Amino acid sequence: MSKSKLSLQQRRVLLLLHILFAAIMIGVQATFIILALTASVTDNASVLQACYTIMHLLAGTSVRASAIGTAVTGILLSVLTSWGLFRYYWLIAKEVLTLFSIGLGLIGIYIWTLRGVEQTDAAGINAWREPGFSVNHTWLWIGIMLQTLSLLAMYILSVWKPGGKRDRRAAA
Repeated sequence: MSKSKLSLQQRRVLLLLHILFAAIMIGVQATFIILALTASVTDNASVLQACYTIMHLLAGTSVRASAIGTAVTGILLSVLTSWGLFRYYWLIAKEVLTLFSIGLGLIGIYIWTLRGVEQTDAAGINAWREPGFSVNHTWLWIGIMLQTLSLLAMYILSVWKPGGKRDRRAAA
């Protein structure tokens, strides 16, 4: 194993930031689930519009900041410690899930919430009568569930670290 390029204090600060950004991501996911569920069952135009407006605001702020913060701190932790970027199977899995999660959050969820805001602004509660709104809401739900599952998988991989170390020649 190569020697860490960070002092123990620096590593702890970087790990703390990584965990903080990841916690923000999971908290925002919980908020998305609550808001999407509320939007699914409300018969009040103001509540429907508020749910989509808040989800879109979160998609453009907290989701972006936490995704970028988690990715940057994760890369720094990998590169500046003995973990490496491609040395362990569980790290590679987390990297793939991170790319998927970032794409889904920064593009998919952002677009689906924007469309929902536009449709509820135009039609209010009558947006549910438009087939495009129901399809968009379904895609948003799919995105939220996939995002949540990928975040939970990343947490599990971080704790259990399954798969072990890759062959030294392949990891180099």
